[in-house]
Amino acid sequence: MNYDAFTNPLKQLEDCTLCPRSCHANRFVANNGFCRSGASFNIASICIHHGEEPAISGKNGICNIFFTNCNLQCIYCQNFQISDNRISRSFSSMALEDVISAITGILDQGINRVGFVSPSHFIPQIQVIIAVIHSLGYKPVWVYNTNGYDHPHTLRLLEGMIDVYLPDFKYLEPQLAHDYSGARDYPEFAMKCLKEMMRQKGPVLFRDDDNTAESGIIVRHLVLPGQVENSLKIMRFLAEEISPRIHVSLMSQYYPVKRVTNHPQLGRCVTEAEYQRVVEEMDRLGLSNGWIQEFESNEFYRPDFDQPHPFG
Repeated sequence: MNYDAFTNPLKQLEDCTLCPRSCHANRFVANNGFCRSGASFNIASICIHHGEEPAISGKNGICNIFFTNCNLQCIYCQNFQISDNRISRSFSSMALEDVISAITGILDQGINRVGFVSPSHFIPQIQVIIAVIHSLGYKPVWVYNTNGYDHPHTLRLLEGMIDVYLPDFKYLEPQLAHDYSGARDYPEFAMKCLKEMMRQKGPVLFRDDDNTAESGIIVRHLVLPGQVENSLKIMRFLAEEISPRIHVSLMSQYYPVKRVTNHPQLGRCVTEAEYQRVVEEMDRLGLSNGWIQEFESNEFYRPDFDQPHPFG
């Protein structure tokens, strides 16, 4: 198959302003933007993943595409093997025909959903993938699984293409966003982008007969050790400025990766008391749609991208 007719969106990478960094990097010439990503399909893994929210994974799992590099550099990132912009692993790429073959191979197994993980800096590649897959007659549910550091103008490019938005909402405190992720303006853009997602999708999560999401928004929040107040502020923002009907996935799975084992705040797991305070605030605010994790989840969600299947 000739893919040339589908690659026009990649021209956006000649002057990249996809995310809030607005580097204006020419990604065809050099990996000189913040994310140090080129114009190719920088993908670490395409695999069946069962570890997402029940409405995302469904009974059979989801075909997740894990992009490399990241427009955030969270010092505690669980996917640091592929998200750290300084390491060589982050520069691996796949040919488009191999990407399409991997996706269709999974779709042919009866899985009808595809997730883009860490996608904020690869919007043109996503547009190409969706166009090619549709041209082959497949119509999966497309999930945009983002860290929340997106630009509203970029999300508008995806209107009508993405079925389910799955954003993180990490911080409402600029200093915390700066210290932990190098992005003081994260709260500003996360709030704007959630409102843009709401404009596109509204607060209702539409599901099929198997109770699997077909359209809507699920907001994820990872409770961090020692940062309960940040979490409480986020719950209040969601209830008061987005909608108490929004689906929220509250995660307890934080664990300290090697680089933060000696960090004064991040060098430990979240306590049950910390997590429970946020759960209680959700209840008080009427945020009754969504999921809370079993407290022991930090023992299970530990990917290893050196393995053929990172979540095996």
